[in-house]
Amino acid sequence: MARPLKSERERMLAGEYYQAMDKELIKERENARRLTRLLNQTLETEYDERQRLLHELFGSMGENTIIEPPFRCDYGYNIHLGDNVFLNFDCVVLDVCSVTIGHHCLIGPGVHIYTAAHPLDPQSRALGLEYGKSVTFGNNVWIGGHSVINPGLTIGNNAVIASGSVVTRDVPENVVVAGAPARIIKSL
Repeated sequence: MARPLKSERERMLAGEYYQAMDKELIKERENARRLTRLLNQTLETEYDERQRLLHELFGSMGENTIIEPPFRCDYGYNIHLGDNVFLNFDCVVLDVCSVTIGHHCLIGPGVHIYTAAHPLDPQSRALGLEYGKSVTFGNNVWIGGHSVINPGLTIGNNAVIASGSVVTRDVPENVVVAGAPARIIKSL
């Protein structure tokens, strides 16, 4: 018996071309926008409500995790955070595929993490096709403010990304990278 065709969600999660305007995906994005709106409207003293909303939004979240509003993401359920993770103000995570952030990671203000990508071919883009590539951070990673992490990358344990960097390739463990595109400037 033939296997049924994959849904657009299954294609998205597999990193294949998919249609982002699929009704199921639109509803899932609307739910993430609802949850992030509620998170972003919490009072600075509503710690328990923030934690409740984050647990509902994210795929998984460790202990002692803090997300400073405002925060934005596409789906939320593809985001997995370890223990003692801190995301500062104005972070954006385009999580069409998994974003895994290890333990003890510090993410500076205005950091953007992208798993979403578009075909280079203009005809394919005109058809509305998209795809994604997962992003993974090891433990003890520090990302400086206003850095951009592009799709499909792995950031090694103990790595430091200097503020304003544009990361376009994997970052090994125990290094500092800086620039646009980011390059290794120091070993730790």
